[in-house]
Amino acid sequence: MKPMTESSPIIGMPCRMDPGTDIQYLSRQYMDAIQAAGGIPVIVPLLENPQAIREIAKRLDGVLLTGSSSDVNPQRYGVARESGCGPIQPLRDETDFVLLDVVFKHKKPLLGICFGMQSLNVFLGGSLIQDIATSIQTNILHDNAASEGRPSHEVEIAPSSVLGKLAGGTRSMVNSTHHQAVNRIGSGLEPIAKAPDGVIEAVSGNFRDHFILAVQWHPEKCYSYDAFSRSIFDHFVARCQGDGSR
Repeated sequence: MKPMTESSPIIGMPCRMDPGTDIQYLSRQYMDAIQAAGGIPVIVPLLENPQAIREIAKRLDGVLLTGSSSDVNPQRYGVARESGCGPIQPLRDETDFVLLDVVFKHKKPLLGICFGMQSLNVFLGGSLIQDIATSIQTNILHDNAASEGRPSHEVEIAPSSVLGKLAGGTRSMVNSTHHQAVNRIGSGLEPIAKAPDGVIEAVSGNFRDHFILAVQWHPEKCYSYDAFSRSIFDHFVARCQGDGSR
């Protein structure tokens, strides 16, 4: 673990809140991964007051949009909810969108993970496949909850992308616990990794002097023993500190 200093970046991460409950929580794996990379993790609560979230976000050096047990409300991308769509948590949707508004207004570095990649895409005008299993033909089990941090399937990575540089190649094995995926790509985003069945597994932003990266898998589950996963957090935290190349 890298030592904390006065210049260590403060990185905010929104809570999870399971639909039907009032308990907000976050896996310590996110916090451990940020600390190991030299950042200071701060949990952002899901609040009904968007201005409070906005003021929290202004004080952050970067934002990590975490996973969620809920799905983004399809109304946010202009379509009806399908039967395969999971539960909705309006407070999580709203919190992510307020955080993203501040991220883009102030060019704060962003890392999105799983649900965080999906909410980023919708925020930028994209849409989602509401349920992979009932929407596309594939032999890949994307919603492989049993995989935890273990590799589940391969992804092909654009060699010139930030992920390609971090991976040191064009292919990598990743874990997989998602049932939704990016459909129409959001404005300013570029797909930089795909599964063999064509499902988009990572995106980056084409924004001048603004670091945006999101992945569909969970690198926080395996950062402690997987060099590629660890490099994602190292690079993100470095960007939050103002270091590192684009």
